[in-house]
Amino acid sequence: MHVPPTHHPHHTPPTAPRRHRRTRALGFAALAVSLLMAFPTAQSAFGEEAEAVAGGGDLGPNVLVFDPSTPDIQGKVDEIFTKQESNQFGSDRYALMFKPGTYNDINAQIGFYTSIAGLGLNPDDTTFNGDVTVDAGWFDGNATQNFWRSAENLALNPVSGTNRWAVSQAAPFRRMHVKGGLNLAPDGYGWASGGYIADSKIDGQVGPYSQQQWYTRDSSIGSWGNGVWNMTFSGVEGAPAQSFPEPPYTTLETTPVSREKPFLYLDGDAYKVFVPAKRTNARGTTWAGGTPQGESIPLDQFYVVKPGASAETINAAVDQGLHLLFTPGVYHVDQPIEIDRANTVALGLGLATIIPDNGVTAIKVGDVDGVKLAGLLVDAGPVNSETLVEVGPDGASADHSTNPTSLQDVFVRIGGAGPGKATTSIVVNSDDAIIDHTWVWRADHGEGVGWETNRADYGVHVKGDDVLATGLFVEHFNKYDVQWSGENGKTIFFQNEKAYDAPNQAAVQNGDTKGYAAYKVDDSVTTHEGWGMGSYCYFNVDPTIRQQHGFQAPVKPGVKFHDLLVVSLGGKGQYEHVINDTGSPTSGDTTVPSQVVSFP
Repeated sequence: MHVPPTHHPHHTPPTAPRRHRRTRALGFAALAVSLLMAFPTAQSAFGEEAEAVAGGGDLGPNVLVFDPSTPDIQGKVDEIFTKQESNQFGSDRYALMFKPGTYNDINAQIGFYTSIAGLGLNPDDTTFNGDVTVDAGWFDGNATQNFWRSAENLALNPVSGTNRWAVSQAAPFRRMHVKGGLNLAPDGYGWASGGYIADSKIDGQVGPYSQQQWYTRDSSIGSWGNGVWNMTFSGVEGAPAQSFPEPPYTTLETTPVSREKPFLYLDGDAYKVFVPAKRTNARGTTWAGGTPQGESIPLDQFYVVKPGASAETINAAVDQGLHLLFTPGVYHVDQPIEIDRANTVALGLGLATIIPDNGVTAIKVGDVDGVKLAGLLVDAGPVNSETLVEVGPDGASADHSTNPTSLQDVFVRIGGAGPGKATTSIVVNSDDAIIDHTWVWRADHGEGVGWETNRADYGVHVKGDDVLATGLFVEHFNKYDVQWSGENGKTIFFQNEKAYDAPNQAAVQNGDTKGYAAYKVDDSVTTHEGWGMGSYCYFNVDPTIRQQHGFQAPVKPGVKFHDLLVVSLGGKGQYEHVINDTGSPTSGDTTVPSQVVSFP
């Protein structure tokens, strides 16, 4: 998201029961896994034994591991920040990992493609007497392009009593303990368009100030300071009461289903990946009571993927029974990474980036239980891919309700770093999947940007039943940003901008309808529900463009929306309604949101 400062309206802070399944999965996948795990070699097409892919090993040069005795920690962290502060479309990737212990007088400023994390099993195992900071000095105090970075699994005692985390999309703040306040705005209270917090405890107040929207899940906060357009909470202790639209708080007591992101940690001197257990009706952090529920997997059960690795080798590792740990880097694949084994973990460090070559799909997940994709950026290549990420094959129908597949911090980019094209970015065919924090972005700035140059018609298409999205950010697609065809879907928090660069009304005309909805539920769907959802327009090429609505859905008793809004940024374009033909239009050159509290 990038809203030019002259058009930004905020310069100072304002104060169903489960349906019957089509079919049930057979248990053959588990048997296949046990058989594969028993053999150290893989069979070639001609019956010859291929050399097995080794598990474990070092984490490569771009994972920097510190302990409290490491000399000049501040200098090394500053060196990485200097390289990455404004390196928005570069190829460098870094993970800064801190062993359990106490670190004094640290201010870790976090730039692009940089992740910082503690290596304890509990955030309080790794404590900074200092800060983990994101600010916007590189962009003249505007934080609306502070993307692609993360902080995880640390405890902070901020020097001033308040830590600054001024970010926008694709910048998760997970499993953090801030022993003070958290400021989500840049110095000077410039513009920001974040953001996401999960499984974290902020002892003091969270101050959004100029943040346009924010989603907080399964956490604990001392208090919340204000709201601009859309502040959504689910399962958050200390969250403000439901009050949308004034102030614009959407608050759910619990999150229906959640499973926290896997993370790397140290058990003594041994690296392991902890995979948190699924929770239902979750509230508060997973670690408040001490050791979280879940499974630890030793690093030697992972293929530690390093730049230069081929898709063929990655797939051989999965076939062998190994999980995947992508070290920081950029990976070109000439065939899809195929994960067709239940419970496989594919975890990226330092915004590990996968680029599909020659129009292939980057990642394909089978119709199996419990796959975890996390911490990955998929960057479209110059040859059009029909899809970039597929969860389950078309027609998938197995029941995964007890052990769903999850996508967490899986980001997609079309253009920006260079020309890229994809017809549909993410397709979810599998039932019960969890999409937990994704930013799916057709670039509006950078290299390779233009209405046809980075053509991408659809962002996310959900075909599976009983799919839950928590923290869905999808922006700028040529047609539908989100299309939902599966039954009993749920979305908690949605943030969208329609494509800025539409050349004229005809380019976005959808039959008799003006423009494509940001979020469309198919007419065939009988049950769907959404909470805290916003769409914004900024048609800077042709400000006369009109959108019939931001949202489109069938009028049925089982289709319900709570707390919707549409916004015209600076009067560049206009929505005539919020959902279908319901809701008043955005007016003139104002940026005041038009809200409809519920639908139907």
